[in-house]
Amino acid sequence: MNDERSDRFDGSDRPDRSNASERPTPARSTIAADASPSGLTRRRLLASGVAVGTLATAGCLGTRDGEVPEPVVTDDSIDEDWRLVEASDSVAFEESYGPLTVSALERTVVYEYVDIAEAVADAFDADGSPVTFFAARIDIRPAIDSLPGGIGRDRLMNEVRSAAEAAFRDQLREAGVTDIERVDDGEATVAGGHTASTATFVAAFGLDWEVPLPDGSTAVADGVAEMTARLAVWHDGTDVLISGGAHPTEPLSDTIERALDVPIGAETVVDELIDDTQALATEPETFEEAVEALIPSVE
Repeated sequence: MNDERSDRFDGSDRPDRSNASERPTPARSTIAADASPSGLTRRRLLASGVAVGTLATAGCLGTRDGEVPEPVVTDDSIDEDWRLVEASDSVAFEESYGPLTVSALERTVVYEYVDIAEAVADAFDADGSPVTFFAARIDIRPAIDSLPGGIGRDRLMNEVRSAAEAAFRDQLREAGVTDIERVDDGEATVAGGHTASTATFVAAFGLDWEVPLPDGSTAVADGVAEMTARLAVWHDGTDVLISGGAHPTEPLSDTIERALDVPIGAETVVDELIDDTQALATEPETFEEAVEALIPSVE
């Protein structure tokens, strides 16, 4: 189903960051684009000659110089509940057409939900988290907002949206999410009152975790957690911004219980896990609210 709808994101209600939590956040590091699986460099951003040709006819346009600024997540929860796990910047596209060189530069940040990442690490000695969020800023040089009369902007944005979805799918796959299917699209209001194109996906996250048993042995939880993912793409008057996130549609404890086949009873094993790691029983509404707060807050 591809129903047009208006989503509930509204950047006008973002909290004042002057009261942000004092909780320390991990140091942020920039990873070279060639080493970054989630950078947009290897995606199909602006691979279409049609979009480039449109820009090539626009003449000499003003543009930003220097590095692309990092996308800023203005919702306070990014510092309270999430941690940065990857950052990348690169030239996503560059080509010369006569006297004009067109470039698309990107900067991307990827976060994981701390409580779930630590629960997975503590309970199963595994890395990563099925609750993820990413944001990217795309700087097209010459700037698309400088096109005379907006010529070609809609066409170019269609190219960017298509490339953003491809990048989002790749990002999810790198996080272990598979079977990604787009089920809905629409529009939403985001930071600054801009209108974003949105897409909703269903997907799956495969479990292959060793679960500790009461007798000191382990059993493998080999199953699939159903996932939902959300993507938003918009132009803020200067750059193209992209944000998105994914999370399970049920508590991980329920998925683990179904995936375990042990003689003492999976429910007993999972109850003991939850006693030690409460985050595994977190309801999906908590993750949904967390992701939906972040997506429209990117500037």
